[in-house]
Amino acid sequence: MRLYNTLTRSEEPFSPGPDNTVRMYTCGLTVYARGHIGNFRTFVCVDVLRRTLKYLLGCRVRQVVNFTDVDDRTIAGALKAGMELRAYTDQYIAAFREDARSLGLEPAEETPRATDEANLQAMAAMIAALDKNGHTYRSDGSIYFKISTLPGYGRLARLDHEGMKPGARVDSDNYAKEDARDFVLWKGQREGEPSWEFPQSGVTPGRPGWHIECSAMALRLLGESPIDIHAGGIDLIFPHHENEIAQSEGATGKPFSRFWMHVEYLIVDEQKMSKSLGNTYTIPDVVAKGFRPSAVRLLLLSAHYRKQLNFTWDSLAAMEESLRRLTDFLARLNAVTHDGAHAAVIARVADARQQFADAMQDDLNTAAALGAIFDLVRSLNSAIDAQQLGTGDVPVVRDAFAQFDGVLGVLSLRQAEDTRPPVPVEEIEALIEERHAARRRRDFAAADGIRDDLAARGVLLEDSAGTTRWKRK
Repeated sequence: MRLYNTLTRSEEPFSPGPDNTVRMYTCGLTVYARGHIGNFRTFVCVDVLRRTLKYLLGCRVRQVVNFTDVDDRTIAGALKAGMELRAYTDQYIAAFREDARSLGLEPAEETPRATDEANLQAMAAMIAALDKNGHTYRSDGSIYFKISTLPGYGRLARLDHEGMKPGARVDSDNYAKEDARDFVLWKGQREGEPSWEFPQSGVTPGRPGWHIECSAMALRLLGESPIDIHAGGIDLIFPHHENEIAQSEGATGKPFSRFWMHVEYLIVDEQKMSKSLGNTYTIPDVVAKGFRPSAVRLLLLSAHYRKQLNFTWDSLAAMEESLRRLTDFLARLNAVTHDGAHAAVIARVADARQQFADAMQDDLNTAAALGAIFDLVRSLNSAIDAQQLGTGDVPVVRDAFAQFDGVLGVLSLRQAEDTRPPVPVEEIEALIEERHAARRRRDFAAADGIRDDLAARGVLLEDSAGTTRWKRK
């Protein structure tokens, strides 16, 4: 497999580590708000990388996806809401897990929180190692990383060393590329903020900066450097990932990660997502518009992960139509009664499988992989029309689509959605009874209102022989 490495700005052959295992860290959400579809573009693309490694290449994968539950934004959000930090972030972690399930993300092996005691201890231990290696200094109760002590600082983000500001400090967790300067590892205790201390590591009361959290969690849970892959959105290259490298390599003296994978931005109607524009859509927002998460997943995979993707409601509707074509084709296989197998069909399927595998091993070219699938669907639909696809071919075709979906995870998600109505079954049945009662008292406006409300929510009612059945829209 070839994978683009942001560190070298080139595609490189990727191979797993010892025991055919891939150790992968993915920067997760900062849980001060519900994740939006731009966040989930990264998570879906990394999920497909995980699946490609597992199901196409046969690797064992050990993945960590963290939750940043203490930083400037989570603390500010908790204070504004009048909640304890843990309770405040709990609600957004639960929302992430719900959205991840709805998008068919495979669960990672580890999902640590920064405020877990073992992780805080690992952060303190890393700071102690940085102290020992001469990379830190203290000021106003905080501990800073001195970037001038690491000659390689800035190579991931391609920073201009002339423009760096060693000796100038920054306390904010987020800052611009032109503000490359000494960054905070541990923030001194402040009124109204949570606080921890680890005297044995020389860490006085305060709380971690954002960057130290991921470095410590990655190495605590995945083991010695270098890990195999570190992934995240392109917006994390600087300062977050650059500072992760500095901390990890400053503490261990070893390269932090062999590969760095970054997913490009999702834009909306050709504009950058922003709260001011009202276009930071969440999965519940999309569902409220009548679309299903499986269509979102397909859309997020429709372009190469290193290219910007433009989200529009029309493009999402097109993905719904594409999914319908796939499911209609698979349903047609159930109606094949013509006996026998056909060499041409088997050869065509084998060719599509090879095209799919080649595309996925070419830096996760999901667009080309999907193209191979839809070309196969067109070809096999023509074969069915011409009665040139027989019952002996059907298992071969189904096996190929099972392989495709093991990697892309779209069809199984749609099938699961089809078995799970958008409205709870108990509510549907109660509304059907209410509609029957309205019709008995000849209140047809109320009965029609119930039918129309359910239709708007994705449930169709069909009346027949005095009974009413429902089905998903």
